[in-house]
Amino acid sequence: MACFQLNTVLCALLLSINFLKFCVGVDTLLPNQTIVVGQALISESQVFEMGFFSPGNSRNRYLGIWYRSTPDVVVWVANRNEPVPDSGEVLLALAGNGDLVISSAGRVVWSTNSSGVAASPVLQLLDTGNLVLVDGESESSAQGYIWQSFDYPTDTWLPGMKMIDDIDAGVEKYLISWKDWDDPSPGDFIFRIQNQGLPELVMFRGTMKRYRTGHWNGIYFNGIPRFPAIFKPEVVFRGERLISMVEPYDSSILKRVTLEKSGIICLYTMNARKDKWNPVYPSPRDPCDEYSQCGPYGICRIDRAIKCECFKGFAPKSHQDWDIQDWSDGCSRARPLNCEGGDGFVEVRGVKHPDMLQFWLNSSMSLDECRAMCLRNCNCTAYSNPYITNGGSGCLIWFGDLIDTRDFIGTDGKQSIYIRVSNSEISETELSTDLEKKKEKKRPMKLILISMVSGVVVSGFINGAILLMTRRKRRAAQKKNEDLELPVFKWTTILAATNNFSKENVIGEGGFGPVYRGNLSAEEEIAVKRLSRTSGQGLEEFKTEVILIAKLQHRNLIRLLGCCIEGEERVLVYEYLPNKSLDCFVFDQIRRTLLTWPKRFDIIVGIARGLLYLHRDSRLKIIHRDLKTSNILLDGNLNPKISDFGLARTFGENQATARTKRVVGTYGYMAPEYAMNGKFSVKSDIFSMGVVLLEIVTGKKNRGFDHCAHCHSLLEHAWLLWKENKTLELMDECLKDTFVESEVRRCVQVGLLCVQKYAEDRPVMPSVLFMLGTEGAVLPEPKEPGFLIERSSSTVRSCTAASTNYEKETMSITDLEAR
Repeated sequence: MACFQLNTVLCALLLSINFLKFCVGVDTLLPNQTIVVGQALISESQVFEMGFFSPGNSRNRYLGIWYRSTPDVVVWVANRNEPVPDSGEVLLALAGNGDLVISSAGRVVWSTNSSGVAASPVLQLLDTGNLVLVDGESESSAQGYIWQSFDYPTDTWLPGMKMIDDIDAGVEKYLISWKDWDDPSPGDFIFRIQNQGLPELVMFRGTMKRYRTGHWNGIYFNGIPRFPAIFKPEVVFRGERLISMVEPYDSSILKRVTLEKSGIICLYTMNARKDKWNPVYPSPRDPCDEYSQCGPYGICRIDRAIKCECFKGFAPKSHQDWDIQDWSDGCSRARPLNCEGGDGFVEVRGVKHPDMLQFWLNSSMSLDECRAMCLRNCNCTAYSNPYITNGGSGCLIWFGDLIDTRDFIGTDGKQSIYIRVSNSEISETELSTDLEKKKEKKRPMKLILISMVSGVVVSGFINGAILLMTRRKRRAAQKKNEDLELPVFKWTTILAATNNFSKENVIGEGGFGPVYRGNLSAEEEIAVKRLSRTSGQGLEEFKTEVILIAKLQHRNLIRLLGCCIEGEERVLVYEYLPNKSLDCFVFDQIRRTLLTWPKRFDIIVGIARGLLYLHRDSRLKIIHRDLKTSNILLDGNLNPKISDFGLARTFGENQATARTKRVVGTYGYMAPEYAMNGKFSVKSDIFSMGVVLLEIVTGKKNRGFDHCAHCHSLLEHAWLLWKENKTLELMDECLKDTFVESEVRRCVQVGLLCVQKYAEDRPVMPSVLFMLGTEGAVLPEPKEPGFLIERSSSTVRSCTAASTNYEKETMSITDLEAR
């Protein structure tokens, strides 16, 4: 009897221990066990938790899976269509036949209704976030799952979960947003694979398209940048159809893709402390991503003040609507087509292809064959290579309207579309091209804008250039200056635009002079830079800026709209950029928070692309010589644009270095060999780029850097922390919730490589851009930086400048010539 009582006590004790273990974190549920409110399954590594929850202010109960470290991020909901009021009892049980059942008050609310039968069913929550039913007597493999939650995604796509569009098997898996933040029932938005011609990912609101990624071009979707380094999905094709996409599971990094209730699809990554999610890539990312933003035959260009424009050969259907920026009706042909041999094509490069509403596709045809095919069909409106592989292959032909086209830098110009227009349009285009080629042949490398002959000074003004010459040479100089093609503004126009240069319109002041905000019209704002008579800069800098910027065209360079000379007045007119200069964000205690790490990284890459263009890709090889944070302007979308070319110099194609007796620039950004010896090259700009990069990462100024523990410069401080493997301590503290550790470390290392003491040790711009954009690349170890900097207790000027911004106090002009 005593033995029986002892056994009973031991059994009860074992049961209580098992129940306690289950309550605090086991990952499995066995038949006839239950889970009620307050109990949960926890995955083996305690990444995910599953149980009943009530979102927000809801009074309903749902069975869901969430991250244990961030319980508010729910990744899966079982009964999103069958909520259980919290007034009644609700429990989850594993039935003997292997079904998972939610019941309330004796009524089955939700069930897996799995078709498989298990001799010994077991429910398990995996570290992937997948809730699986397995047969305990067989191997627990994906092929052996009786049922899994990954087959029924809700609003979140987790690594290991597939998005599927398999028409042969009758299987579709896609994301559906929540209805509201406290209501997980199916919402308005769906994100899915669509195989209508070439495959793409499309977001629908109801039955209407809201956003699409662009078509698969053989390597990536042509309407989005290549996948970030942390996101490398595996894709499975069957013929031309995309059957499935899956991001392989990697336990070293937590990431998810969520379709928000607002219709934003976003990739998130977890920070190092695993308590905060960082948005990496949201879509739609800008207004040009909105479906059919510019209507039929319109193209959206996000870097323009007026985003929408018509293709060549087309005009707005309603000019009145376009004047109020309503582009929904799009464009129509300016001149009718003539199918009897009277049509041609205009090439538009670097675009997201229009939607394939009516199309014809051939995977093997050449581009020339594609053109001929399009010309033979009077209903053909455009053609293109659908794939960028093998230098471009296949034939894609559109019929009817061309809808949802945007320019897109991420395609690197590899995706073009050839739009059918009247031959009269082609003739005008070819004539313009021929004239441009002739001008290129005649255009001198350096344009002389000022000439002093025998003490006779004649002031003139042709196409934005200053002409000081004798009458005998005026005609020849006029012919040369026509090649500059810089618009000329009348002085009365400038006065009207700036309200007679009123103080209220001043948006900045620099070494050149004051900068004013102006309006040419209700829609077009400008920034007007007026040369001050007391300026340390003068005609030479003015001439340089006119010559150089007029020849430069890049999205990361400031755009010069024109100039004006009248009497002693000298004015430059630029595009107006509403977000002022980068230093007004990075060094400002409040606005710095607007620059999250993804945005700062984009700015760094944008600056690097602009500098690469100056050093290698522009028609002139240009050394900026004054690259600094205040000379990086930000447009309405915080995209960077390099400005202030008054101190720039051109190099010959094979020229490596030059020396000057007149050292100009800004202390803290000048390379040592330039500041000390007047020797400058592309490596001088590389040094400045490194300083700017480190300032962006740290939020601290190199000039006037102050640290409580020492009096080192920012470069010295960065070097010390690098040697001590404390790189992350450099990072601006406001980035702690958004930073990507690998990117921050890579940027600091690249910055230190750029500021190395000796010019020959510094990388060139192609290498800088490659190192910044290549995840996992093995970078060289940096050597000691050049610490040369002007020590000063004075502070740099406050942020008051706008779209053209200069640091008057930090400008130095040093004459190294003996007096």
